[in-house]
Amino acid sequence: MARPKMRIMKGDRVKVVRGNHRDAEGTVLRVLPRSNRIVIQGVNMRKRHTRPSQANPEGGVITFEAPVHASNVMLVDGATGDATRVRIRVAEDGTKERIAVKSGNPVPKPERPAG
Repeated sequence: MARPKMRIMKGDRVKVVRGNHRDAEGTVLRVLPRSNRIVIQGVNMRKRHTRPSQANPEGGVITFEAPVHASNVMLVDGATGDATRVRIRVAEDGTKERIAVKSGNPVPKPERPAG
């Protein structure tokens, strides 16, 4: 099965446009391209009850972010703050750039934390 093209990457600011968490915004923590899903900070929080183990001797309830399907989110344009679709523009020298469809502004790649 061909892997879908993901135009959203780790560190992007996204807005949920469909589902139970509609209108929630957050930063992308992980991208799962094989399942076409993304994990967003503070969105789609789930609870898992765990038994005590060597790694977690206390056990208890663990809260974590579950993945959301990529079709349910849109990238937030940094210049306008609106959710927008993204298109790819290839420059003359072959470099690729993400363009916000609504405003036509380029969307920069997110900053990678050092370390």
